[in-house]
Amino acid sequence: MIVARFEVEGVVEKPDVIGAIFGQTEGLFGPDLDLRELQKSGRIGRIEIQLESKQDKTFGVITIPSSLDKTSTAIIAAAVQSVDRIGPCIAKVILDKVADIREEKRKVILDKAKDILRTWVIEDSPSTDEMVKDVSDVIRSSDVAEYGADHLPAGPDVSTSASIIFVEGRADIVNLLRCGIRNAVAIEGTKIPRTIIDLAKSKETTAFLDGDRGGDLILKELMQVAPVDYVARAPLGKEVEDLVPKEILKALREKVPVETARPPGTRPPEPVHVPTRPPLAQLPQNVVVKARELRGSLEGVLLDQNLNEVAKLPVSELAGKLADYQAVDTIVFDGVVTQRLVDLAEERGIKLLVGDRIADLARRPASIRIMTLPEVAGPPTA
Repeated sequence: MIVARFEVEGVVEKPDVIGAIFGQTEGLFGPDLDLRELQKSGRIGRIEIQLESKQDKTFGVITIPSSLDKTSTAIIAAAVQSVDRIGPCIAKVILDKVADIREEKRKVILDKAKDILRTWVIEDSPSTDEMVKDVSDVIRSSDVAEYGADHLPAGPDVSTSASIIFVEGRADIVNLLRCGIRNAVAIEGTKIPRTIIDLAKSKETTAFLDGDRGGDLILKELMQVAPVDYVARAPLGKEVEDLVPKEILKALREKVPVETARPPGTRPPEPVHVPTRPPLAQLPQNVVVKARELRGSLEGVLLDQNLNEVAKLPVSELAGKLADYQAVDTIVFDGVVTQRLVDLAEERGIKLLVGDRIADLARRPASIRIMTLPEVAGPPTA
């Protein structure tokens, strides 16, 4: 797949772009690499054009699918890049990438296969798991650590994980470790320790409690002193330490925001502990200006804490080159906010991420504000 951007000093339409590509590459390399002949034989697919005109200029993207070998495809890409006029106007074509769709498809298939295998192993675990529970306790117990000044039983990843799970006791920690869940910490009683309160202020928290009256009492006490984000419960009458892996994962998938799980008569957590999103009007004007400038450009800018521009680069290079720049506070770009980019931004300590649209994210860190270009700059003008 050949992907190229173009810039035209004037207003043109899609037929002008396609005509320029065919007209200025015709006869360069003979019939074997003539675009018209290649389309007739099906070795070059339909040429797709996306464009936008503003301020007497036209910007857009050219996409050309190819079933030729790599050498021939590279020649076609270079020929397209040589186009210097579109219609009556001066033009510039910049090659973004030549991607092997089969390789990307292989990666998608491999990732899907990993998910299938993970689900197969965990959710369809055989009944023999119950028979070896006492033996596995000996192994898993060695993974239980102590956390904080209160020496609470915890999984080994509590300190490094961005999200944590509160459970009632040590036996619950051991059972979650069997499922590979290593970011849980035990409350150890109905009186909430100071360590739990401090953790809840700095991380995304889920209270995973027994499905009995004891779980209700702990939840009521917890919500009065700590800003819990989500609540998950064991099935009615069951305890977390007795659940099989399939039941544990189901309960955590079905967790609900704390507001919908609040027992009658309790107060919501103090709002001062929960970071709030400022109104749109409070966004710095420089961010709004950048968002408007980048629409349709397929480019992104990195800004520091003072909103000075650190770098400007194509969207396709954003994730790969982000680690090369220091002190980045804000990213504004004309592309999709993916989970990979969110994770990279969290690692770099970035506070604001603005993209053209947001993918279906599995996790949104509380430390990053994620917005879209229309939210920041308003809807596109006609």
